[in-house]
Amino acid sequence: MSQRNRSYTSNLTDAQWHLIKPFLPLQHNGPGRPIEIDMRAAVDAMLYVVRTGCQWANLPTDFPPPGSVYYHFRKWSLDGTWQRINQALCQQERERQERQPEPTAGIIDSQSVKTTEAGGSRGYDAGKKVNGRKRHIVVDTVGNLLEVVVHAANIQDRDGAKFVFKKLAASTKTALQKIWADGGYRGKLVDWVHDHLDIILEIVERDPELNYFQVLPRRWVVERTFAWLGRYRRLSKDYEKCTGSSEGMIYLASVHTMLKRLAAA
Repeated sequence: MSQRNRSYTSNLTDAQWHLIKPFLPLQHNGPGRPIEIDMRAAVDAMLYVVRTGCQWANLPTDFPPPGSVYYHFRKWSLDGTWQRINQALCQQERERQERQPEPTAGIIDSQSVKTTEAGGSRGYDAGKKVNGRKRHIVVDTVGNLLEVVVHAANIQDRDGAKFVFKKLAASTKTALQKIWADGGYRGKLVDWVHDHLDIILEIVERDPELNYFQVLPRRWVVERTFAWLGRYRRLSKDYEKCTGSSEGMIYLASVHTMLKRLAAA
């Protein structure tokens, strides 16, 4: 039975639900009890958590039970459902902008964030002076999220970048020809990317003679994507114990962002 009695700003519209519904495993397969909760309401509950930053246990009572909502969120985070939905919507969004489904260029960057007492993998980023985790993302030239990897913050950018490059979809790696990055990725990684992926990794650095802020070509795109993700309060820190759930939250925020654009077109 549906428990959707109230409307929240994070709720999916009918148009957004019809866009995402075909990609969700809503049917129960295999042994066990059949799904009894309203799955649209469950997805709305997940979006409420990532948007407002509330704890699962503090979901409003007109949503399905928090335990059931979290079960499906975590399952879809670990089995790649959110990752596949993000990739599919990214292709649709690119086509809406009259671009090819797969990009030929992208930008990579990382963001260090604090963790909480939840535990799990973490480390100290001496450069940012942050004890927590890094979010490594690759975006296309309009800022759509292509892939994300979350790892301990003490892993250097040059090493963490390999994780996210390896995780890119095969079709994306085939299409990509160039990736822009900041000075933290210079060195052996440039050759590694060329040798293993046949992609040019171009380092974009600020002019050392300028002592004021400057918008750098291409790099501002990925910074804007981090700003888009920053609108989702659950991402203000890394509240998750498992990095798989952390990545799931980022995919979910990215999916919600693209759904708004696609449904409004």
